[in-house]
Amino acid sequence: MKIVKWLVLLASLSSPQAQALNQEIRALFQPDPSKPNKNGFVNKTPNSGYCAQYPQQCATHSIFSIELPVRFTSSRFVAPFDWAHVKAPAEWRRVTVTNPETQEEQTLEVRISGMGSTYVLSHPAADLAGGGNALEGHRRLWKTGDWVSGIPVMCQYSGVGAYGASHWRFFWKTPLPAFCTKEPAFIIPSMYFDKLDFAYELRTPDPLKMSTGRYSGSINYSLGYGADFDMGVLFEPDETSVTLDFVLDVQHTLKVDIPPGGDKIVLEPQGGWPRWLAGGRKPVRVFRDQVFHISASSPFSMKLECEYDMGFETGCGITNPDTGYAGLVGVSVSLPNNFTDSAGQAVRRQPLSLQATGPFQPVTYAERKPGTLHFEVGSNQTGWLIDNAGDKPYRGNITVIWDSDVR
Repeated sequence: MKIVKWLVLLASLSSPQAQALNQEIRALFQPDPSKPNKNGFVNKTPNSGYCAQYPQQCATHSIFSIELPVRFTSSRFVAPFDWAHVKAPAEWRRVTVTNPETQEEQTLEVRISGMGSTYVLSHPAADLAGGGNALEGHRRLWKTGDWVSGIPVMCQYSGVGAYGASHWRFFWKTPLPAFCTKEPAFIIPSMYFDKLDFAYELRTPDPLKMSTGRYSGSINYSLGYGADFDMGVLFEPDETSVTLDFVLDVQHTLKVDIPPGGDKIVLEPQGGWPRWLAGGRKPVRVFRDQVFHISASSPFSMKLECEYDMGFETGCGITNPDTGYAGLVGVSVSLPNNFTDSAGQAVRRQPLSLQATGPFQPVTYAERKPGTLHFEVGSNQTGWLIDNAGDKPYRGNITVIWDSDVR
């Protein structure tokens, strides 16, 4: 019995661009025997920024965040006739990821579902707004109140805001790629937005339809006025773009367990040999069904290797070395119910040959599900082999290969 298990790990690194930031986002698929119906990727990118500081808020809203070292600085004073705004690229965008080992391509989608920063004022908010404590100063400084939530409702309250005398940290959910504007009520000599936080959502491909390996791809977002991440006409970023480098790591399982003694197949007629030896009717076929247990999370093919190749499309030979006679043993497979063939049908007694048969596709992750190998000499050869046995056994080695490499 030969079992092939593939685990291909190939890293791909994106080349940095001039005047740009690169941020890797990594997700992993690894089958979980305790959750066989959970077939999605798990985000493995560490949170930074908002979600690192307020993990419970992000867990509640099922979001992840990244903080980038980008500063948006006002080009001059900000007056009541000016405005600041926040706009995130909240629409879904498609990214092609490629397995460099197989050149297989898949598509994921990403959207920016939240955006935030910390505005830092040249003077304490209370001083700029004519007195009061820090909170009152921040509320009076802007015509529509503080930056707990945006105006209009396209920028939604995320659960937490933080402030000091001259700064306010905000983070808004962004369900739409719309402008959320805040207008000052007083003159601000200068200000800047320190760092850029954003939350993201992913729609990943079905890992059960992907081969093992690492898939990588990138998407670029522009920064600045009129760009993807936009803080308004007065605020200039110190970087021009950010590139998100995606790595989807697929670690499939393909394991086959044969019960002890299951590698020795004894072909017998229905009811065994004693009935015929006691004077019963000559067998019309001899066979053996061998159960195996398979754990699989990806497509695989099956094929045979024969010690004695009889030249037929399916099956392998067995020979009687004393008489020189030989016969053909057909081999077929039946797989558990959650596997399908290339046509989407259940796999029942699928003949196997020296050529790869399949691929066979698990609908959900299979953990030690029982399948059956069927070994049989048909009615057209059984009688002839018995007549020419010369009281000697027929033997032959048949190797069954489960192969996860189905390119």
